[in-house]
Amino acid sequence: MKNENFKNLILNKSFNFSLQLIKFVGSFANDNILRIIKDQLLRAGFSIGANIAEAQGSSSKADFKNFIHHAYKSSIETRYWLALTEKSNLSVNKIILNDLIIRVKELSKILTSIVLTLKGKKTINSS
Repeated sequence: MKNENFKNLILNKSFNFSLQLIKFVGSFANDNILRIIKDQLLRAGFSIGANIAEAQGSSSKADFKNFIHHAYKSSIETRYWLALTEKSNLSVNKIILNDLIIRVKELSKILTSIVLTLKGKKTINSS
């Protein structure tokens, strides 16, 4: 996959994840616990895509690496909040929740691969 196509792929995946996250938290009941989870999920989840977008506009390799690493850390935090939501048995849309968990795990794997490649610990398959 060409570099530009890969950049668009990861940006689109993170953008679509954010859109689905909006739909998910928009269905939350007006409850104090859900309000806190909603806030944390939106902050962490939106940060993934925002940092990927900033990485694409970075001025150096170090800058790019920093933004990608922040996106990765945000994906881990998002996974935490989604897992907490899942295990707490709160009244939420389980179908969307499960899909979000799958999507954020995929984003985490992609970001891990990028971070490792930038650190020289892994090579990208050129297929």
